[in-house]
Amino acid sequence: MSIGGLPLFDALKSRMSWHHARQKVLAENVANADTPGFRPMDVKSPAAQRGGLQMARTESAHIPAGGVGASDPMRPKRFETTPSGNAVNLEDEMLKVAQNNQDYQLAATLYQKSMGLMKIAIGKGR
Repeated sequence: MSIGGLPLFDALKSRMSWHHARQKVLAENVANADTPGFRPMDVKSPAAQRGGLQMARTESAHIPAGGVGASDPMRPKRFETTPSGNAVNLEDEMLKVAQNNQDYQLAATLYQKSMGLMKIAIGKGR
């Protein structure tokens, strides 16, 4: 059964591919945690690559997109570099790995459930 051209499936496959690539980059960051001069890397999200959706401020009294100060307390900016020049923070990287894994699992589950619904719709399911 070919599902090419269906936007939901294409978006889920694209998202899973992005999470797979990001997991590889995050694993390299962790593996190089003791490499002198190594700087951690990350992969831009597909939304950031396309410019993403921007919220419009229709009233001057509205809070700016991203909230007051536009900082996320769950992701504080860290500027830690060891004397050897390594900037990998293992705690931050492991949090990113865990979140990336959860997001991948969500996309994979949605893909699987959508496939099941498609099979039911065409009469080949349960």
